[in-house]
Amino acid sequence: MRSIKSYNVRCVHQTHYPAFTAVRPNRNFARSHSLRNAAPASVLESDRSVRAPPSKSEIITGEASNNITDYIYEKIGVNLHHQPNHPIGIIKQAIYDYFEASSPGTFSKLDDLYPVVTTTANFDEMLVPPDHVSRSPNDTYYVSSDKVLRCHTSAHQAETLRKGLNAFLVTGDVYRRDSIDATHYPVFHQMEGVRVFSETEWSASGLDATEFAARDLKATLEGLAKHLFGNVECRWLDTYFPFTEPSYELEIFFNGKWLEVLGCGVMQQTILDKNYKPGHRAWAFGLGLERLAMVLFDVPDIRLFWSGDERFLSQFKAGDLKARFKPYSKFPPCYKDMAFWTSPEFSENNLCELVRGIGGDLVEEVVLIDSFTSPKNNKTSNCYRITYRSMNRSLTDEEINALQDKVRADTAEKLKVQLR
Repeated sequence: MRSIKSYNVRCVHQTHYPAFTAVRPNRNFARSHSLRNAAPASVLESDRSVRAPPSKSEIITGEASNNITDYIYEKIGVNLHHQPNHPIGIIKQAIYDYFEASSPGTFSKLDDLYPVVTTTANFDEMLVPPDHVSRSPNDTYYVSSDKVLRCHTSAHQAETLRKGLNAFLVTGDVYRRDSIDATHYPVFHQMEGVRVFSETEWSASGLDATEFAARDLKATLEGLAKHLFGNVECRWLDTYFPFTEPSYELEIFFNGKWLEVLGCGVMQQTILDKNYKPGHRAWAFGLGLERLAMVLFDVPDIRLFWSGDERFLSQFKAGDLKARFKPYSKFPPCYKDMAFWTSPEFSENNLCELVRGIGGDLVEEVVLIDSFTSPKNNKTSNCYRITYRSMNRSLTDEEINALQDKVRADTAEKLKVQLR
């Protein structure tokens, strides 16, 4: 499991990836500061579709470091954020509308960048430490030893700054090996936002550069929260991200409880000086679109976004933020328990990846229900409960037994555990 909180809002409980992300069910502000020499929003449109979706041979390479399955490859290029009537596309467009209304023509919008990035872009340029756990193949999908499926849209931050853009929103699908439950999925969608200021702007305000950027950031994101969720109460928490200082998390009081919405901060000056030019200051934020959509539209299971079921999709339409998901069926779950003595090859992420590869979206949850260490041999025994449930039909004993037999056999063979 990851050990540093991420700055993008990802799933219901906090992930530990060092980027602004999570989907954890867990702002209308008109700025007075114009952005000088801003790249026009049309830059986005001409920069779309940098490359066609990658072929299977580009993604599943056969290299020793490659850990991408067919299940993951099939998600590449689906691009739920390009579908205007899909909840993910609706949320994306609502955020675009907010930024266009508050800062007309300022923010370039890039939403079709290539999902394979270098480890340099994904980690080093974002100041992720060389020994950080997120670099492990236990957490990240490696195409090769020096290329990955992007783990966060922040992977494009440095390259976009080098192009000279000083206000931009980057949206895309991102990939992480993670748990299996109603709020986690190995593919989800993020949006990264960046705005750069010149010395002229903060000098005119009477504030120092950091205070100016932080104040603008908070006003912008509180406005975004209110644009999406109504006149909600907001509060700010200090936090840590390797690429911003100071760093913050925004929470809103919604439906009777405080919910974390996103992470953000003033960009580390090293990143800006190296990739843009000295004499500037910037802020950055990151958010998870699934997270916002689950909260706003009352979607109970993240798999629904990928179902393609018209009973789900027909409940939403472009521009409508008031829709609420109405359950159309609830098929019974099927529980299967599996106990084993662990091995050096075992990790929970490896187990979840193996189960996903076999059961696909029929797998609703994988959860540890018992663990103990034997005093006789000092071995650790884990028992995991796998919940199978289809979103649109009842499952048969025969098909689930066949899946579970395959899970047991592959767990023993590939993870080198001893089944009990």
